[in-house]
Amino acid sequence: METSLNIDKLDMDIMHHMMDDAAISYAALGEKLFVSAGTIHVRIKKLQEAGIVKGTRLKVDIKNLGYDVIAFIGIFLKESSLYDTVAKGLQKIPEIVRLNYTTGGYSMFAEIVCKDIDQLRFVLHDQLQKIKGIERTETFISLEESFNRNVQVI
Repeated sequence: METSLNIDKLDMDIMHHMMDDAAISYAALGEKLFVSAGTIHVRIKKLQEAGIVKGTRLKVDIKNLGYDVIAFIGIFLKESSLYDTVAKGLQKIPEIVRLNYTTGGYSMFAEIVCKDIDQLRFVLHDQLQKIKGIERTETFISLEESFNRNVQVI
């Protein structure tokens, strides 16, 4: 559905507040922005239909759940034409939480979250390396995440 979408200051304010706290009620957000809860609902629906807002997420502290290893994997493909096939294979590995098609030295760059080094080794050796089309990988273990934030929508 191709439509001309006019994003105004209220839409931007709604997105800004909900990016900080997606659990805020429409009524509470309406109070903050001096509009009705119904207006917030209509605006969110419009943004969802336009594909700008894609659901909400619960942020979980994975360390408190025992996930102690975050790693980044640079993936070299045998041929760039194998990207779609390899991406589908990687998507089946639940420990891979993010995948990007990149320029530069790597064809793809993935983020992986594991409970420990043994699980990381299993994923790398027994799952990832068996996907046809991957030539080789380089793994970088994160020692600390300094911050993780949403882009500031202007």
